[in-house]
Amino acid sequence: MENVQRLNRNFDTMTWGAFFIWWGITVLFKSLPAGTGAVGIGLILLGLNAVRAVNGIPTSGFTITLGLITLGLGGFDLAKAALHLPWDLPVFATTLTLLGVLFLARAVLANKSQ
Repeated sequence: MENVQRLNRNFDTMTWGAFFIWWGITVLFKSLPAGTGAVGIGLILLGLNAVRAVNGIPTSGFTITLGLITLGLGGFDLAKAALHLPWDLPVFATTLTLLGVLFLARAVLANKSQ
């Protein structure tokens, strides 16, 4: 059990490292298309849970959800730039709003089941 906890902590630490490296890259290279940062962060979070699953460690529904939302919204930003779509969707604000809705829905459903 202690080995699994240590392994999970190591995965979390590596994920934070990858997150900050990716964030730095997206800040340094302004020429990257809009949405690239969000797609990378989504893939990092989903990758963390894939590695957890492969190693028999329970995955996190929160980081899976956050990874899927971020990946989807970043993909939308990339598609918008590539397809020259006329509307704008603020990725960060939309992500925060969707997370808030998920937290509230989860709390309401948990109270109803008790």
